Amino acid sequence: MKMNMKKWLEDMLAAPRKTAMPVLSFPAIQLMDISVRELISSSDLQAKGMKLVAGRVPSAASVSLMDLSVEAECFGAEIRVSDDEVPTVVGSIVNDSDEAEALEIPKVGACRTGIYIEAIEKAVKLIEDRPVFAGVIGPFSLAGRLMDVTEAMIYCYEDPDMVATLLDKVSTFLIDYCKAYKAVGANGIVMAEPLAGLLSPALSEEFSGPYVKRIVDAVQDDDFIVIYHNCGNCTIQMIDSILATGSAAYHFGNAISMAEMMTHIPESTIAMGNVDPAVEIRNGTPESVREATLKVMGECCKYPNFVISTGCDIPPMSPWANIDAFFSAVDEFYSK
Repeated sequence: MKMNMKKWLEDMLAAPRKTAMPVLSFPAIQLMDISVRELISSSDLQAKGMKLVAGRVPSAASVSLMDLSVEAECFGAEIRVSDDEVPTVVGSIVNDSDEAEALEIPKVGACRTGIYIEAIEKAVKLIEDRPVFAGVIGPFSLAGRLMDVTEAMIYCYEDPDMVATLLDKVSTFLIDYCKAYKAVGANGIVMAEPLAGLLSPALSEEFSGPYVKRIVDAVQDDDFIVIYHNCGNCTIQMIDSILATGSAAYHFGNAISMAEMMTHIPESTIAMGNVDPAVEIRNGTPESVREATLKVMGECCKYPNFVISTGCDIPPMSPWANIDAFFSAVDEFYSK
């Protein structure tokens, strides 16, 4: 459903009671009694799962899969898939400048990108009471998966030209990918750039921020926004380059203090976070989730531009009792 997303953010900012917006999609497999392997292979199942989640929880938006393997697979990377975990990239396909120069930019729709675009096209027809966001990887995080994440930072020092070549190519692809989501009716994207959170502020300013900004400038408008996500532990130190991307809103992980982060966010800009999705939502108890959620809200809800969320995507096998406890805690906080 098309909507003015600039106004959506303005309304969210003005609301005294903020609707929670966790990154919640993969646990839909439990509601449908299917595997992750089946979910990532079917646009029908993805759209159905998003609809089921939207019908169960009062989230501010429906957020699609944060699958950081789909774009890398499109470039030719090997993917490890299991029944109950999010897919991961194995090894590398770019190890020197020659391989970076030779790397072809794939067409949007190749491999599973076509399935994911179709899923959003179907989901926006099923979910009409809130925005629908597609999940997209960020440029440095994609380049890192093509180079091997353990080597990516070393290449930034030892072969920056190779990294820049790769970033140019992946950014071109990601712009086209985001435009494809826009064309089928998505209200925006949640761009996951976690690998940049491991860079120094100077390296992030060189190898992440400008490329994110290139994508934002190419696709963002009043009807389609970019929510920037970074769950690295250096995001506070690099906040200036993150804000310089011009993203419409920001989402941060639990590796940092959300309360401290909020002191760096402009009052007119929405920032979201950051209940631990692994320790609490996946492996905690309803009571520990309640306590963790109330703690973050107690520290951060004094900022009118804060929206409670999870620190990253909620793992597939997270107990729904814990997910329900998160939303119950939000209700409890605002009912006081």
